[in-house]
Amino acid sequence: MLESAYRAQCAAVEDHCTDETQQPRRGLTLFALAFGSFCIGTSEFASMGILQLLSNGLGVDIPSATYAITAYALGVVVGAPLVTLTAARLNRRTLLLCLMALFVLGNALSAIAPNLPLLALARFVSGLPQGAYFGAGAMVASYIVGPGQSGRAFAQVMGGLTIATIIGSPLATFLGQAIGWRRTYAVVACVALLALLALWAWVPVSQALRGRPLMQELGALRRPAVWGTMLVAALGVASIFAVYTFIGPLVTDQATLDRAWIPFALALFGFGMTFGNFIGGRLADAYPARGLVVGFGCALVVLAVLAIAGSHVWVLMPALFGVGATMMTAIPTIQVRLTRLAPEAPTLMGAMNLAALNLSNAIGAWAGGQVIASGHGLLSCAWAGFGLTLLGLAVFALTLARVPQLARA
Repeated sequence: MLESAYRAQCAAVEDHCTDETQQPRRGLTLFALAFGSFCIGTSEFASMGILQLLSNGLGVDIPSATYAITAYALGVVVGAPLVTLTAARLNRRTLLLCLMALFVLGNALSAIAPNLPLLALARFVSGLPQGAYFGAGAMVASYIVGPGQSGRAFAQVMGGLTIATIIGSPLATFLGQAIGWRRTYAVVACVALLALLALWAWVPVSQALRGRPLMQELGALRRPAVWGTMLVAALGVASIFAVYTFIGPLVTDQATLDRAWIPFALALFGFGMTFGNFIGGRLADAYPARGLVVGFGCALVVLAVLAIAGSHVWVLMPALFGVGATMMTAIPTIQVRLTRLAPEAPTLMGAMNLAALNLSNAIGAWAGGQVIASGHGLLSCAWAGFGLTLLGLAVFALTLARVPQLARA
């Protein structure tokens, strides 16, 4: 039944693919969507790259400074269902414009926040649009690229976020070191304003992108398999953030390198995420489960190596690439599985996927911070990620039996 509904959804998308989507404008639309996700990714990951600057500037320790990162992630978790359902009937183009405007506001507030509580509030506001943006963006991208390619469509939208880890986050970290963390958030707000203009200019005005009835979207949340898949994402992907959050201290304190190496380490992690996203998008369309199993399984190996020998730079740098690559291989599979479980609510499923991933952000940053604060050393953050990914893989194994037609690989 779920497969027939998914095929019907693909057919509906195909019917909506007018001649307009075959024109060169299609590339500009995908660029605008990816540019918006690039801004979002830069803002999200930059906070981790400038964590030490936040800590020093606000006069708090590093574990306390992670509350700003957690607040952003919780904003995504809260905003994904709340914003998506509130705006269920809005045309996806209109929704994308409103979301990017809110994102600009949140980053502008982050730049002027005088203390940690107000910075956390500003980061919460910045995170509110993210889940709904990726949900709406995935729907628009699927409409643009055509049926049977939802994994690649989602990967293209996510591509902007992964490129942000290569360019945006390291550049923001460099800017933070050069001109201060407040001005870094101000620059992000200005670049996001350009993304808003790109979305306005290049996302087509089309009835095919109209919203859906609220009850239709809500119906998807009654399915246990949807919640099970989200739990897998929230637990399994947390290892990315358990490690990425502490890249700065790992480079300077654990590997005893100059802080000038931090942007390089961030970019290396980002190259891994971009590579994994490319592979994962293709695996997700071809196989219902393989991308997730391969991604999580390989991540466990890389995390163990990092935890044991990450104090050596020749281990640390390849391991950072490996964590990013292996975990991003799994993420498009999660999106495709959610869409197949609830084909009548693609925007909400995209938003809930991002909510789950940002819950993993909060879980990973918190777990890594806790084991470090307990005195187990900086590399213990990798063991925290190992445990979370192992738990996510175990939950996934249990959920496969619930929907057998999606378990074929």
